[in-house]
Amino acid sequence: MRILVIGGTSLIGRRLVDALLAAGHNVTALHRSPDSKLAPGVEGLLADRNDPEAVRRVLTGRRFEAVFDNVYDFGRGTTASQVAAAAQACAGPQLERYVFMSTVGAYEEGLDLSEDAPLAPPDDPKPYSANKASSERALFSMPGLPAVTIRPPFVYGPGNPFYREAFFWERLRDRRPILVPEDGKRLMQFVHADDIVQICMRILERPAAVGHAFNAANHGPVTQEQAVRAIAAAAGYEPQIVYIPREKALAAGGSPMGPKLYFAHYFDLPPITIRIDKARGLLGFEPIPFNDGLRGTYAWWLEHNPFPTPDYSFEDSLLNAIT
Repeated sequence: MRILVIGGTSLIGRRLVDALLAAGHNVTALHRSPDSKLAPGVEGLLADRNDPEAVRRVLTGRRFEAVFDNVYDFGRGTTASQVAAAAQACAGPQLERYVFMSTVGAYEEGLDLSEDAPLAPPDDPKPYSANKASSERALFSMPGLPAVTIRPPFVYGPGNPFYREAFFWERLRDRRPILVPEDGKRLMQFVHADDIVQICMRILERPAAVGHAFNAANHGPVTQEQAVRAIAAAAGYEPQIVYIPREKALAAGGSPMGPKLYFAHYFDLPPITIRIDKARGLLGFEPIPFNDGLRGTYAWWLEHNPFPTPDYSFEDSLLNAIT
């Protein structure tokens, strides 16, 4: 198949491109950085996906049988109209799949959610949630568009650009305490990047996937403390956990978004957990066990750690305040 990947240079996109090439597909990647290194055999198209006219211009005259839309601009946001513009530029009788990478953040908060749970409203105060949910609505309402959406929770795996697993491995390596908010019982759910790639490949194989949203995650959630212990175990450490009142960390200037992190990037958020029955039944999806995925991710981090030397001064001030 002739396949366009919008993105293709980061955590999910790069691994998806590799899988598509290995399966014999003809792959084009649309991305915005001329410095990005694409896999051999991949044609690159330069455009900012947030610029509908630029996207339309580079796609004029090109026809794809499948599109994977993976890109969200966290700095500026990517709106439903920008997503719809890309879909319209790719639409046509040849298009068999338009696969949009959404998020569990597209849901309103809740636990054990299936795909028919309500999505966040357009006026949701969280722009990421509002944009993703509105983008899904826009795609599914476009006449004739063979839309499919994927809703992952926290994505992990080798090459993760977010300071998440590495946040804890650096502190474990440096024999530092790990701060855990409150009692550590807030729920989280994870999915390996390769699990998302598995789902993407199954969507290509199964025409019945068209018109559906799919949750993509591990079999079940873990608590924040369980996540810390699993991340530590993957590296062979026993964590020294110190519980900190969430409000105290926030009042001191801490934020899940940074720059003053106390529990990794975006990790301390209200819980949204999901069911994966639909992906297992319709796509034959089976996730990588969390412990196995973490061990492979740790091995990659040991060799490549892309993050700057950590500054522990904020955490030290929190520790001093509670001891």
